[in-house]
Amino acid sequence: MSPINSINLPRIFSRLDKNGDGLVSLNELKGFLDTIGINSSQEELELLVGKTSLDSIDFFLFYDAITKAHIKESKRENIFLENELQKVFRVFDLNDDGFISCEELQSALSRLGLWDEQCGKDCKSMINVYDTNSDGKLDFEEFKDMMFDN
Repeated sequence: MSPINSINLPRIFSRLDKNGDGLVSLNELKGFLDTIGINSSQEELELLVGKTSLDSIDFFLFYDAITKAHIKESKRENIFLENELQKVFRVFDLNDDGFISCEELQSALSRLGLWDEQCGKDCKSMINVYDTNSDGKLDFEEFKDMMFDN
């Protein structure tokens, strides 16, 4: 969902209110939601809103509610992703000390069939790229940075 500054909501409302009657229909609302990346059916929207149109105050309250719901969903997704990443981290952290050493990285890559002589030569440099505290190993936060590096 694209963030929209709440200062812009009155302007958005007046643009959606095509006939100037002070109300935004569910069709207009659906078009707005589709534009900001929230796809829902007309039926879902009718159940959610409970009205056929929204005045400006209802529109602002509705936007506030969907923004908060989106933030909660994003947090849930992040927690799930973090849990999955911890499982992956444990695949490499063979001695379960909370760090991935060069030897552990090499061993895990070998078990996964991803290790070769060239990889072995680069093992320390692979770790050094993301080893922000220069201790020669990766902690979970450094590992996360490595996994999300594009």
